[in-house]
Amino acid sequence: MPHPTEHTVGETTVVELRGEIDIFTALSLAVRLDALTAGPHPDLVLDLRSMAFIDCTGLGVLCRARNRAEARYGRLRLVTDSAGFRRILRAVGLAGVFELHSSLNEALADTSAVVVTG
Repeated sequence: MPHPTEHTVGETTVVELRGEIDIFTALSLAVRLDALTAGPHPDLVLDLRSMAFIDCTGLGVLCRARNRAEARYGRLRLVTDSAGFRRILRAVGLAGVFELHSSLNEALADTSAVVVTG
């Protein structure tokens, strides 16, 4: 997996994840997400629309990031337009665990910032 692309929109850090999130890429992603969720009130949006594959190790990394964000009174949102990914979440009992959005603007709608694309 290439390094995730990050940018800040208002107080929110948006991380675009590409390619495969699996046993081979999970450790470096976990280290980065741990850093992003280390402070008080982390506000993260993980954009998974360019993600091609995720395995159970990758799901574990997402769960860890969510748990760390919530433990610090923060928030983690996932952006995905993949019916397959949503099906995986349902199959493993994580369907109601993550805050899911189909677009980045939707994920940022209740913050003070909206992404303008042109």
